[in-house]
Amino acid sequence: MAKTSFTGPVRSENGFKLISKNTTSGLISERTVHDLGIKDTRRYYLEEYFDLLPGINGDLASTTESTNTPVSRQFEILGTNHTSALATYSATVAGMAMTTATADQDRMIVAPHLDSKQGAWSGVKWGTENQVHWECGIRTSSAIDNQWIWAGLKKTNVVELATDTEQAFFTFGTDADNAGQSFTDFTKLHFVHSIGGTDYISQLPITVAASTNYHLKIKFDSDRKVSIFVDGEQYNVTSTSGSTGGTAVTKGTTKSAAITDDVDLIPYIGIENCDAAAAVLNVQFEAISRLIFE
Repeated sequence: MAKTSFTGPVRSENGFKLISKNTTSGLISERTVHDLGIKDTRRYYLEEYFDLLPGINGDLASTTESTNTPVSRQFEILGTNHTSALATYSATVAGMAMTTATADQDRMIVAPHLDSKQGAWSGVKWGTENQVHWECGIRTSSAIDNQWIWAGLKKTNVVELATDTEQAFFTFGTDADNAGQSFTDFTKLHFVHSIGGTDYISQLPITVAASTNYHLKIKFDSDRKVSIFVDGEQYNVTSTSGSTGGTAVTKGTTKSAAITDDVDLIPYIGIENCDAAAAVLNVQFEAISRLIFE
């Protein structure tokens, strides 16, 4: 139907999806934020489009409203040689641009403020048992070289696999320098999940390109099993363990094994440069939801 009018409400038991169709390949991709596009009263929702740029935690140190630095009260910037000035608005891309400093291994990471009572992004717990759904929109810079990118749910903010015993995040790196990951193919997007300290690396059939938008989504189900989506398409998650190499996966609906129960995770998005040149990552939005109770 091209155009249809209704006199009463449109009702759907399973929500509505916004999709796009590639005119050349016919590929249909989902573009919906918050899953089915309509918020469910059984779930708790947050979304952030960075209408105020995040800064370092110290920007909130003033005790009076009149002298507080006008930065995001929900998110802050972490990393190595990170500064508030390195989070900016791009002249050409909507959203926030995170630019690292210029020393090798500099990092810029956007994270919820972890201070007590500073906001629901960290005040509300995003537990493995809560059927958490997380997603973000990012855009790569014009040069894909000498950098690591990571985005997802972790216990700590770092890109290294070995640090967190439980985690679920997307990552891309151009080489094995600095971050410690040794992948079979450094051109591909990877998804990493860890259960009780055992790592699983899924190598997605997606070659990361410069100046390209990526919509990344992670969903925990009622059994604490993880599903992953990129640009609205679902990909299988490997059951082969290993902290190096990575196992190639295809499009499909295979989930992870159950992640450890009652582990609270935090959403992080970061970029690291792997040489003495600044690296840039654009972040358009983050969205997260969970069941109100378990």
